Amino acid sequence: MAAFPSRRFLGLHLSDGIRPGNLVASMVMAFAATMIITFLPAAQPILLAGVLDGHGADQGRVVALLAAAAEIAMILTLPWYGALADRFGRRPVVVTGFALCGLSSLLFPYAGNVTVLVVLRVVFALGVAALNGMLATVAIDYVRDRSRSKSYGLIGLFSGLGAMVAVLGLVRLPSILERNLGGDSGGTEAAVSATRYSFLIVALITLAVAALMWFTLSRLRVDAASARVPLARLVREGLTLARDPGVALSYAASFVARADLSIVAAFLPLWVVVHAVREGDMTTAQALARGGIVVGVAQTVATFTAPLFGWLGDRLRRQDAVLVAQALAAAAYLSTLLVSDPLGSGIMVVAALIGLGEIAAIVTAGPLLAQQVPPAVRASAYGVQTLCGAIGILVISTVGGLFFDSWPAAPFAVAGVAGLLVVAFGLAVRRRVVPLPQELGAQLPEGSPEFGAQGPGRP
Repeated sequence: MAAFPSRRFLGLHLSDGIRPGNLVASMVMAFAATMIITFLPAAQPILLAGVLDGHGADQGRVVALLAAAAEIAMILTLPWYGALADRFGRRPVVVTGFALCGLSSLLFPYAGNVTVLVVLRVVFALGVAALNGMLATVAIDYVRDRSRSKSYGLIGLFSGLGAMVAVLGLVRLPSILERNLGGDSGGTEAAVSATRYSFLIVALITLAVAALMWFTLSRLRVDAASARVPLARLVREGLTLARDPGVALSYAASFVARADLSIVAAFLPLWVVVHAVREGDMTTAQALARGGIVVGVAQTVATFTAPLFGWLGDRLRRQDAVLVAQALAAAAYLSTLLVSDPLGSGIMVVAALIGLGEIAAIVTAGPLLAQQVPPAVRASAYGVQTLCGAIGILVISTVGGLFFDSWPAAPFAVAGVAGLLVVAFGLAVRRRVVPLPQELGAQLPEGSPEFGAQGPGRP
């Protein structure tokens, strides 16, 4: 990579060859990717009821099937996307991710049966896998080491804003369009048309962003040597990097952090609804609205404190920042054990703490990984890290969900205990975490000892 004068933009120190426009493009990518990723699950009930004319029990079965198919698709492909990005560059993978999400969104409302819907959900998941891995990778590529936590913080801010736009704006499109297409007199036909137009709008936005990314993301290669390395070897390198204590800690932190994010969205509103129905204090609709407010508090706090934790992460040793974040997240989740009434005001305080812990854990894990791996296999490493997060969602949600009916705080307790285990592991290895010299990692030729069996960048 050619040397360029050092630049600063938005308080970040840009990497060689990266221009302010490239950094702005990465923020747009974070906003748009999270917006589309959030929209589909939120709009799924509308899709099932309006297009497939599903009924309650069938919808539950279909939703479970779609979620399982999507998670399996992501787990199987995440490491390969990282290897592809190291081999061919970040830009083609990002564009492919948006294109897959856009095309599947365009076709979703025309799925005439569950089988077609599952196939489209898998295609969408393949796009999500590409985008999830590249969000972290691009955020690290575009800035120098001293700005990487702040870069993650900004990515978290724009991702949160994208999620808010999806939930507060895009999800309302079907109802708005249905009124304009005939309101109550339009009946089922108006509802189906409104759903299709809504997904068409989202698909066109997504495809437009894909085109924008092609022209605005950096075309510079992070490491030319990786273009000649077989994909299977890049995947293997991403996995074997875990022998480094810092990489292992980052992978473990991601396992918990991504699961935390899923638990907030899935179990926090469900806890409120179940309690309200049992106590008879509210109707289901009222309880659902209350649960939405609770989740909204957690996500709003997470969105607007992401830059704060990014700033803090650049002022601590990266492993120490991870420990602080994991301890905070664990304490937040375990604080749910003190809540006896999820309809009371105390749940709002707990939700705010959960939002803080959730974003702190996400923002700090990535920069630690960046300082431990060479650029030649950086995307492969982030593919494996995102894979760890997907497995964490599957494991922690499943274990917590098994006990939820008898103990609604179970998912949060499981997440809290998992966080404490990561803290214990981090304390055990923190003195053994040695950052990889960036100038060494940036110039690893294919076949060098550092790139091979002894582990990238490790003598």
